[in-house]
Amino acid sequence: MSFLFVQFLTGLTAASSLFLVASGLSLIFGVTRVVNFAHGSFYMLGAYIAYTLATRLAGPLGFWAAILLAALAVGAIGAVMEALILRRIYQGPELFPLLATFGVVLIVQDGALAIWGPEDLLGPRLPGLKGAVLVFERAFPAYDLVLMALGPLVLGGLWLLFHRTRWGTLVRAATQDREMVEALGVRQTSLFTAVFFLGACLAGLGGAVELPREAVNLHMDLNTVTEAFVVVVVGGMGSIAGAFLAAFLIAELNAFGILVFPQITLVLTFLVMAAVLVLRPWGLMGRPDVVLRPPAVALEPPLGSGKRAARLLLYGAAALLLLLPLVAGDYGLVVLTEIVVLALFAASLHFIMGPGGLVSFGHAAYFGLGAYGAALAIRHLGVAMAPALLAAPLLAAAGALLFGWFSVRLSGVYFAMLTLAFAQIAWSGASQWLAFTGGDNGILGVWPPTFFANKLAFYYLALVLCGSSILLLRRLVAAPFGYTLRAARDSPLRADALGIDVRRHQWLAFVVAGLLAGIAGGTYAFSKGSVFPTVLSISNSVDALVMVLLGGLQSLAGPLIGAAVFAGLLEEIAPLTDYWRAIVGAIILVLVILFPQGLAGLVRARPRHLRGAEEDA
Repeated sequence: MSFLFVQFLTGLTAASSLFLVASGLSLIFGVTRVVNFAHGSFYMLGAYIAYTLATRLAGPLGFWAAILLAALAVGAIGAVMEALILRRIYQGPELFPLLATFGVVLIVQDGALAIWGPEDLLGPRLPGLKGAVLVFERAFPAYDLVLMALGPLVLGGLWLLFHRTRWGTLVRAATQDREMVEALGVRQTSLFTAVFFLGACLAGLGGAVELPREAVNLHMDLNTVTEAFVVVVVGGMGSIAGAFLAAFLIAELNAFGILVFPQITLVLTFLVMAAVLVLRPWGLMGRPDVVLRPPAVALEPPLGSGKRAARLLLYGAAALLLLLPLVAGDYGLVVLTEIVVLALFAASLHFIMGPGGLVSFGHAAYFGLGAYGAALAIRHLGVAMAPALLAAPLLAAAGALLFGWFSVRLSGVYFAMLTLAFAQIAWSGASQWLAFTGGDNGILGVWPPTFFANKLAFYYLALVLCGSSILLLRRLVAAPFGYTLRAARDSPLRADALGIDVRRHQWLAFVVAGLLAGIAGGTYAFSKGSVFPTVLSISNSVDALVMVLLGGLQSLAGPLIGAAVFAGLLEEIAPLTDYWRAIVGAIILVLVILFPQGLAGLVRARPRHLRGAEEDA
């Protein structure tokens, strides 16, 4: 019994730490509707800055001064990010702040690498609380008792701030109805900056107080922001009390789950989120009006397929794809093949995000299932490449059929997070089913037959498979199915009144997108000769989102351009410097600020008389 009680206290400590980060994320989203992917970076910066200060300031007062100063410094960084970057793109597509914050993640990660180096850093322990106390004759870290009390204290402080101050009242009002607050004359710019400052402070505080408990490292950001998103969604987007309840629930389940079934700890958090969202679609204490709605998508590419300039551009692109490989060399062929594969991956995600209005954070699940479908067919069935390439989309479509049935019953950010949960469940299965998938060792030897072992021949095979799939997507968007899908996106109630089964159309679109992502995944497996669980990872899903948003949601050509630019940037910049992430992040920020409609929107942004002159030429 004493062991179980200590384990319960361990869960409370983890819940307190998790709440500090999740409360800031919930606050920022509740007021600004920004999905702040850089929140994990704030957590990491809090830990690094606290390490620097704590190693220079002696005594208990010095330690707590380091914690406080680190939190304030991170809050200032968050306020600067909001004022200089996000404020410029609030009027753009609602998802573009997510892309901007991803650029910030890349910059912060390389900034931390340059300042603190790649090694893990062990911070000092709090003087006077270095040892342990006895709880029912079992040792329990003394510092954990302080951390355990910090979460409820912060919750109480936030409650007083939001219910006993005018500023807090404005924040709560903005969470309920942001447009009405603006109509009453409240300056949203100042309010948003202050909210970002407070949210970033909380994230920085969460990272700083972890200094005596774990080593500071460059991987803290992604791991933490994923858990924080889960807590916020389970509790209900924008609900601080919900975040506290969800943090307690998830931390305690993890604390005891590791005792019963250790392997489940990798995915338990996401299983909880999936179960909560299926049973209560808006979280434990959330509201059903949290929406992320992409803008409308044109039926034709920006230039218009009937115009002479457009035809010349399309013919030129086709000639480039056909002729450039002849002189590209082996390395160039590998890069071109990857671009073609990623173009289909991004286009399949664009199909459900643009025409479908469904923002998926877990689309890598179907890309990865396709890759594993081909690899498993080779490994366990001993089939040739053609049947293996057929198995790839079938397995991906089966996964999309199952996961999509649950996902399309939700909307907005809850839909997005449920897709992320299912993707993590698939990743966990691939990582831990050693006898079948090879686990982290992956599946090797997935090579094409002799003829297609030639890189040029395989490139043309990939071009045929992925190019025809992209053309199929384009035809679907222009078909009656595409029209009904957009009708369901733009006005679900009207579409339902007209007899359109909204959920069935969205489910079918989800399956189609998964199937075509599976084709990209199967092709990718043969191009690399191996498959590892990383193809199902969160970072792969984020890459797909970046490609779609970078190219532009408002054009069918957007994901193709975004994939080419993103892959090209990685291939050209990464070999040149260890800080290539910061360069890519800076380029993403520049593109987001200067071209809020994406790279494919450049043509749309031109003056109308110039476009008319070109079309008449």
